[in-house]
Amino acid sequence: MPSADDLFRPTAPAAPPEAPQGDGSTPPAAGEPARKRPSGRVRHDEKMTVYITSDELLAVEQARLTLRSAHALAIDRGRLVREALALALADLEERGEDSALVRRLVEE
Repeated sequence: MPSADDLFRPTAPAAPPEAPQGDGSTPPAAGEPARKRPSGRVRHDEKMTVYITSDELLAVEQARLTLRSAHALAIDRGRLVREALALALADLEERGEDSALVRRLVEE
């Protein structure tokens, strides 16, 4: 049985309001957009339903299991999808029409 400390532990580190966006190592240069990070392990107030095929769900599960076995990252499907979405949106913001997302959508 988990202890009370385990049940009520914070799920995200408390950051000061003036903390820079990005990896925290260097502030973004002038004119360079700040990198957005996915929300990670916090309570999410918004919900979006996405329907996927059984093959796509299997691919997500395989990726999750690979991350767990090969990289010791025990994450849930929601976190995996949020991270993948953040990567795709960052690429779109950075590269515009040259992004992988635009190229894949144009190919459809």
